[in-house]
Amino acid sequence: MTLMTMLGAVQLGAAAACLVVLIPVVMAGWHLSRNRMLLFSGVLFITLAVCVHFTPYFPSVSDFVTSVSSVVVFDHRSSCINLVNEISWNVMPSVSLQRFNATHNISSSLDLYEKRWDWSKSPKLNACDFQKLSKSDASDLLNGSWVVVAGDSEARFFALSLLNLILGAQTQRMDSVRTDLFKRHSDYSIFIDEIGVTLDFVWAPYVVNLTNSMMGFKAKRNYPDVIVMGAGLWHLLHVTNASDYHFALRVFKSSVVSLLPFSPELGMNGPLIGSVSVKSPHLFWLGMPMLINGMLNTQEKRAKMSDAMWHAYDRALGDSRLLRQTGGPLVLLDIQSLTWNCGPRCTSDGMHYDAVIYEAAVQIMLNALLIESHQSL
Repeated sequence: MTLMTMLGAVQLGAAAACLVVLIPVVMAGWHLSRNRMLLFSGVLFITLAVCVHFTPYFPSVSDFVTSVSSVVVFDHRSSCINLVNEISWNVMPSVSLQRFNATHNISSSLDLYEKRWDWSKSPKLNACDFQKLSKSDASDLLNGSWVVVAGDSEARFFALSLLNLILGAQTQRMDSVRTDLFKRHSDYSIFIDEIGVTLDFVWAPYVVNLTNSMMGFKAKRNYPDVIVMGAGLWHLLHVTNASDYHFALRVFKSSVVSLLPFSPELGMNGPLIGSVSVKSPHLFWLGMPMLINGMLNTQEKRAKMSDAMWHAYDRALGDSRLLRQTGGPLVLLDIQSLTWNCGPRCTSDGMHYDAVIYEAAVQIMLNALLIESHQSL
């Protein structure tokens, strides 16, 4: 008897056993029992017991159960990526405001308020087990990586916060980093030999600059491990045209999808036809902050960077389908929600926010990296 014949006999025997056990129970109970609900419960229990017992003998059923389990795991990871920006804030006065006299410029004194943040509490978020990574944890996660941060001043603040986490207590080195990183309209690069991490900051105030950077990676056939990109504030101030911004984002998205060695349909590590298998970068989009129009420091900014225009730019980002939640390749670092929830006490000019905003954004990125790389602490 062949193996297939034996399996067929086992399956047929299992089916016959189900019929032999269940049919007499149903027939006898239907005529004799006065409590048909109790009968139904008993039959259901016996059916489930028999099916569970014989499931291993049915390969198709076993395969189905396995496939369902894998889908559940994938959905869990995907939902955690979608929830990683769910941050809540607690902004409290650090000292009594009565201690400050009338000449003290409270509106520009961000240190008057103590700002604490954490992931919101809910069963779904608790299941994701988001954590604030320490210097050691972040160093282990990024060990040997090439990280590129590209964009405008918001990206500079993000790069500074990431370096501050990794370098930690090296105060003198951080002072040098801060001076060199914030040289006006310039690129910056640093190699942290202790953990083999290279971080490049690329000054890219417009989306077209980001597109050019992607073309440069492709031309050199050399891709960073992590890329954090974001641009919009300069376009909002100097171009002030949401349709043009939308078009630039669509071109940028096309460059990301076509130039990198992965297809969104194939996942993060799938090679394109005819190419070698190359591990794709982890891609993040650094969103624009909420603008507090009345706090902007020039009349031009208050006129051009209105609430209506800001929302038009935000809609352009959504319509471009650049972000993961709209089917695109980039994971959002939601600076909008971080700045909105932290509020005006976290900014002195209505545009640039306290360092704690970018510290939270760095932690969001690191937790997303843990999820995407299937790692845990």
